[in-house]
Amino acid sequence: MGGTTVARETPAGDLRLANLTKRFGIFTAVDDLTLTIPQGSFFALLGASGCGKTTTLRMIAGLEEPTSGQVLLGDRDIARLRPYKRPVNTVFQSYALFPHLDIFENVAFGLRRRGIRQVDDQVARMLSLVQLDGYGRRRPAQLSGGQQQRVALARALINHPQVLLLDEPLGALDLKLRRQMQIELKRIQTEVGITFVHVTHDQEEAMTMADTVAVMNAGRIEQLGAPADIYEFPATAFVANFLGQSNLLAAEAAGTAGGEVPVTAHGARYSVPADRARVDRGPAHLGVRPEKLHLVGSADQVPAGHQHLTGVVSDASYVGVSTQYLLRTSWGSELSVFAANSGTTQRFAVGAEAVAHWDPRHAFLLPREPGEDDRTSPVLDEPVGAPS
Repeated sequence: MGGTTVARETPAGDLRLANLTKRFGIFTAVDDLTLTIPQGSFFALLGASGCGKTTTLRMIAGLEEPTSGQVLLGDRDIARLRPYKRPVNTVFQSYALFPHLDIFENVAFGLRRRGIRQVDDQVARMLSLVQLDGYGRRRPAQLSGGQQQRVALARALINHPQVLLLDEPLGALDLKLRRQMQIELKRIQTEVGITFVHVTHDQEEAMTMADTVAVMNAGRIEQLGAPADIYEFPATAFVANFLGQSNLLAAEAAGTAGGEVPVTAHGARYSVPADRARVDRGPAHLGVRPEKLHLVGSADQVPAGHQHLTGVVSDASYVGVSTQYLLRTSWGSELSVFAANSGTTQRFAVGAEAVAHWDPRHAFLLPREPGEDDRTSPVLDEPVGAPS
């Protein structure tokens, strides 16, 4: 399609942030950030409020001036260019459509501002791309939230930016519509082939759409990688409990032996494969995701090679796709267990004794500050990516 061809032919390059820092008085919002976002990728900056992700996006857009550092697109430093001179467009959560203009004119706005008069074909292609054929003469107020978001996307893409910035773009939508738009955004990004940088606090949103996720905390990147890699092998306790939930048991690692790292946790001995250990000696967290834990009624039901501990079920919540249990251990911590409702697993009542077991290949070992206790996630919630 014509609009796609133009976008792909636009000269671009990797987006690189080099030692990017932003301070507001004595507060450092973004702390010496160095990052490469490959051309044509769908990249997510994921983090809680106040972590620096939106400030980073605003510096890329030119809406905030860096205290120091560079914003490079290809070999060109754009950090001091005015926003309108950057080959970058932003889609905000608020859509920011012009209510007095129809959908056609909203999409055509950027072209008309540049003095382009023949806009019909380009606008038609963009409305087709976002699946809004036939909506051109409606006003924004006549569209649903999801449709308005598509208009905002078309209005940004018609300018053929080298980078499209998405600032919590789906935050105002209801859950079902948000999930539909996640799929649509990924489809559109693949079709137009330009770099998308998506800022979000929603872990599922980041994992559903992005090729690469950067988890931010206190102005720095805690971990960067493919969503599945970060989820399956987090680098820090923060990442383990921000991207999904984790059960982190305070342990002591005894050094590598025979491809494994033996650990002691609450008087019991376990082990983790050496390639699943971020630390091999001293204070550590033994981590297991809730869906990797399995409940049985007694220790003699534990499969060979699995490790286990015993506790009492303190809560059980049926959420359709799974039953989510809290298992209180003998030392007082509660572990989260997500048991798939496949019809083949045993159900446990509150107050019942149960044994949680896991394959050590699904565990991981993380650094722990001396004296730090277990860091479990007792909040009952959906596992990442689970349907409701």
